[in-house]
Amino acid sequence: MFKLTSLNLNGIRSATTKGVEAWIAATAPDCICVQEIKAQAPDMAGRFEVLAEMQGHFHFAEKKGYSGVGVYSRHEPSDVVIGFGSHEFDAEGRYVETRFDTPSRKLSIISSYFPSGSSGELRQAAKFRFLAEMHQHLMQMKGEREFILCGDINIAHQQIDLKNWRGNQKNSGFTPEERAWMTNLLHKTETTGGLMDVYRLLQPDTTDACYTWWSNRGQAYANNVGWRLDYHLATPATAALARTEHIYKDVKFSDHAPITVGYDFTL
Repeated sequence: MFKLTSLNLNGIRSATTKGVEAWIAATAPDCICVQEIKAQAPDMAGRFEVLAEMQGHFHFAEKKGYSGVGVYSRHEPSDVVIGFGSHEFDAEGRYVETRFDTPSRKLSIISSYFPSGSSGELRQAAKFRFLAEMHQHLMQMKGEREFILCGDINIAHQQIDLKNWRGNQKNSGFTPEERAWMTNLLHKTETTGGLMDVYRLLQPDTTDACYTWWSNRGQAYANNVGWRLDYHLATPATAALARTEHIYKDVKFSDHAPITVGYDFTL
């Protein structure tokens, strides 16, 4: 069984002070994809390149204290790809791909952090540009290799994916355009789709149990007024190997909960 976790850290230094390294050691994933490291290479040196005896591979943002993603793995990848070829967004540290290729298989584990548009119209417009570029990239990859993309997608796809869907239809993360992007990505028959939302494959109907992010305002976490923003998106053959899922709401290293999926294969 291949155990794969995704977690938005909201700062690796902050998360480690809250015990995330001990938790990783205890839950023992094969790989953990992390987002919002909020650190640069010098900050990581000698401290965060390895967590719980897992080697990390990273894409850092040029801007200090911003974004950044990583994949920690117990297995040495055959290759590591930093960025997805975007002139605009690769500077923001949003994509790292670890490849575990063999003579009989091409497989990638990707950690990605999609932009938020909640700060205003300019960032929402940037988010739409990112989604367009990322869609093209994923469609190209789909024709070349199996992959699982883990990350904070910053989109709640359906009404069951957030508590207050009625009041959020004009807000970033639940706009009709963002939801349509996700619907297109997951379309089973169109050539512009074909990926699988692995959690929904295993849990098609959950509501309150599915949330992975809670606002720091008010009592959102205490009252479970949340959103499902963290995903495993996979090519169909790999998604079909998913057997178990767990969202760890009882631990709090950031404003996101870790989500782990067990897949019926080994690296």
